[in-house]
Amino acid sequence: MSADEIPNVGGGMPVIGYWAEKTIARDGVKIWEKLFHKSACLSCAWGTGGQKGGFVNEDGEVLQRCAKSVEAIASELQPATRFDEKYTLAQLQELTSQAANNLGRLSHPLILRSGNSRYEKISWNEVYDIAETAFQKSPQRIASYSSGRSSNEAAFLLQLMVRAIGSNNLADCSDLCHAASTVGLKQMFGSGTSMVSLESLKQAECVVLIGSNAPANHPRLLNELIQLRSRGGKVIIINPTIEVGLVKFASPAFPLKSMLAGGSDISSLYLQPIPGSDVALFVGIQKSALEQNLIKFDFLQNHSENWENIIQHAQNTPWETITSTCGISQAEITAAARIIGTSAGVVFAWAMGVTQQENGVDNIFSIANTALLTGNVGKPGAGTMPIRGHSNVQGFGSMGVTINLKKEIQQALEILLQRPLSRVPGYDTRGLITAADRGEVDSLFCLGGNLYAANPDLNQAKRALGQIETIFYVATKPNLGHFHGLAKQNTIILPVFTRFENPHKTTTESGNNFVRLNDEGKTHLKDGDLISEVELIIEIAARVLGEHPVNWRKLQDTKYIRQLIAQTIPGYEKIADIDSTGEDFTIDKRVFHEPKFPTPTGKAKMFVTNLPQLDLPSKGDFGVGESTPGIILILGTGRSYSQHNTVVYKPGDYYRGMPHRNCILMNSEDGETAGFREHQKVTVRGDVGKLENVEVIFGEIRRGAAMMFYPEVNAIFTAKIDGRSGTPAYKRVPVFVCEDYCG
Repeated sequence: MSADEIPNVGGGMPVIGYWAEKTIARDGVKIWEKLFHKSACLSCAWGTGGQKGGFVNEDGEVLQRCAKSVEAIASELQPATRFDEKYTLAQLQELTSQAANNLGRLSHPLILRSGNSRYEKISWNEVYDIAETAFQKSPQRIASYSSGRSSNEAAFLLQLMVRAIGSNNLADCSDLCHAASTVGLKQMFGSGTSMVSLESLKQAECVVLIGSNAPANHPRLLNELIQLRSRGGKVIIINPTIEVGLVKFASPAFPLKSMLAGGSDISSLYLQPIPGSDVALFVGIQKSALEQNLIKFDFLQNHSENWENIIQHAQNTPWETITSTCGISQAEITAAARIIGTSAGVVFAWAMGVTQQENGVDNIFSIANTALLTGNVGKPGAGTMPIRGHSNVQGFGSMGVTINLKKEIQQALEILLQRPLSRVPGYDTRGLITAADRGEVDSLFCLGGNLYAANPDLNQAKRALGQIETIFYVATKPNLGHFHGLAKQNTIILPVFTRFENPHKTTTESGNNFVRLNDEGKTHLKDGDLISEVELIIEIAARVLGEHPVNWRKLQDTKYIRQLIAQTIPGYEKIADIDSTGEDFTIDKRVFHEPKFPTPTGKAKMFVTNLPQLDLPSKGDFGVGESTPGIILILGTGRSYSQHNTVVYKPGDYYRGMPHRNCILMNSEDGETAGFREHQKVTVRGDVGKLENVEVIFGEIRRGAAMMFYPEVNAIFTAKIDGRSGTPAYKRVPVFVCEDYCG
C-alpha cells in the first residue's frame, strides 16, 4: 500500500461499502435480522441495542450500529466447523488468528486427550463427568478466566460457583486492560466505573481523549465527538500516533453534515507524548492551570482531600523535567490547560494507552487529579470516563468476577451461601499464569476469551497452561488458545449460543453503566449440540455442590438469577423488575451529577503522582553487540481496524497503511537514522523472542515510538507489570529493530 492510498479521513465510504458487501451477501437477511434483534451489540462496551431496539442507544438515537457490529454478527453466522475431522493438531497450530476464526462456528463438544493428535467429539454427559472430577480438587487449585462476551447472569453464576467451591481465583480479561482504571477510580471516588452517562457526555464542552484509537475500536463514540464539535466544543487528543479517524471522521450516522461534507473535524489539539509519560503531561497541565489561575480552589476545599499536596507537587516540579519526560512543549501544555480550564464541562476519557503501563494506576490518579483541580467532576457534562473494550466486560466486574470483591457483595454472598467465603487471595490473570507455571493449578474453566494469546510471553503462557490437568474452553468459535493453550490431560471445547441465540433472556452492562435486557433468540445451526452458558454452569454447579443452600437447577430460568443479582449486587436493585417492566436502566450511584462520592468522607481522595523514570535498555539487553546496526524503539501493541480483542477479521490496517500483520509502524526519521527503507524487511527483538521478515511502514507516530499488532507481537516480550493493578505494560515495550540478518 503506497502513501497515496492511505485515506485522510476515517469512516466514510469504506464503511458503507463494507455494510453493503455483508448485508447484500448470502447471509445478508440473517445479518439484518440480528442487527434489529433486541439485544446488546456483540462488540465494544460503548453499547447499543437492548429493549429500545438493535439500532437505538440509551438516549433514543437511531442509526447507532457500526461496522464492528456487522463484523461480529457475520462471524457468528458462519456455518458449523468440523475441524476435528479435517485437521490434525499440528495443522491447526499453523493457523493465524483470522484463519482460526474463519473455521466456523463450534457445534459439538470436543476433547483433546493427552497424547492424541486430533480433537474428537464428546458427549455432554462425559463433559459433566470430567467436570465433576475436576472441580472436586483442592479449591486453591481451581480457577476460572472470563471475557466480556457473555451475560451478567452467566457471570454471576460463574463467580457464585467458584466461590461456593471455596476458591477466589476469578481471573478476568479486564485484569489485562482496565484494571488500573477500576483500582484508581475506586480509591479516589469510591466507584471504579465511568461517572459519565451518555446524557451527561452530550452536555460536555470539551472531551480529553487519551490513549484511545476510538475510530477503530469504539466507532460510535465518534458520533458524540462530531456532535460536540458541531456545537462549538473542543476535543483534545493525547496519543503517540496520529490516527486518521481522530483528526477527521465521516460518520454514516450523519449523512449530510459528515459523510457528504468529506468528514467532520475531530481533534482541536493533538498531543503526541512519549509512551508511558502521561503522568508528566498531566502534572504539566496542572502546573499550567495553576499559573493561569484556572484552579477551582473552592471546589477542592469543599469536595476533595489531599489537594494541597497535589498543588505543591505541580508547583515544585520543574518545567524542564516535565517537558523532557513527556516530550510535549510547554506551549502545547499551556494550550491544553487553557482549553480544559476555560471549558464549562470537560469529560476525561481514556483507553488502554493509559492503563497498560507500568504506572497505570498513577496515570489514572493524574488524570482524575486534573479533573478535580479544574472542577470537572460531580456535575453534568464533566467527569472521568474509562472506555471499556468488550461489550459486557464491565458487567462481569459488577457481578463479582474479580479478585477484589466488594465487602457488600461478600457479605450478601455469605448470607446466600450460609457460610463464610474463603479469605485466601485469588489469582488475577497474570497471577494465574504464574501459578500455573509453578504447577499450582489443576482445573481451569474459561468462560470465553483467549487466555493464551492475550498474555505477554506466549511461550510462558503455553508452558503454564500445559501444566494444568484439565481446561474447559467455553466458546462460539475456535481461537488460537484452543490449539496452543493445551492442558496436560484433557482440553475440552464447549460450544455455546451467542448473545442473540440464547433460549432465555439475559442482561449486559455498557461502559457507561447502562443495563440492557436481551431477548431470546435462535441459532442458524441446524444440527448443532449447543448449550447456553447459564445451563452449562448450573449443571456443573449442581453436580459438584448439590442443591443446598442454592437450588442451582431452579436458576435455569434466568429471572431467578436476576432476583439473586438484585439481592446481592449494589446498584442492581432494578434488575428484579426488568422481566415485568422490560425497561433497561442506569445503575444507581455511579453517575455523579453532584460532587458527593461514595467514600468514607463523601469527598474525593487525591494522590500525588511521581513522574516516571523512562529509561531505555542497551543493545546488549537484546542479546546483540553494542556495535550492531539498528535502533531501540518503544513499542506499543495495537489492534488493527478489522479486529476485536484477539479476533482478527481482516489481515491489514487500511487507515495506517499496514498491508498485513507482520509490520512495524515507525517514524520515517527513526527509519532513516537506522538506515531502513519503507517496506524493507527487518527483525524485531524483544526480551524473550524475535519476529523476522517484519515490514517497515512509515507513519505519523512520534520519534522513538513504534507499533505492532497484538496478539502476534506478544510472543517476543514479557512486559513489566503495574504492581497495584496487575496489568502488563503492553504500551511501553522496548525492542531492538535491525536488518533482517542481524540475529
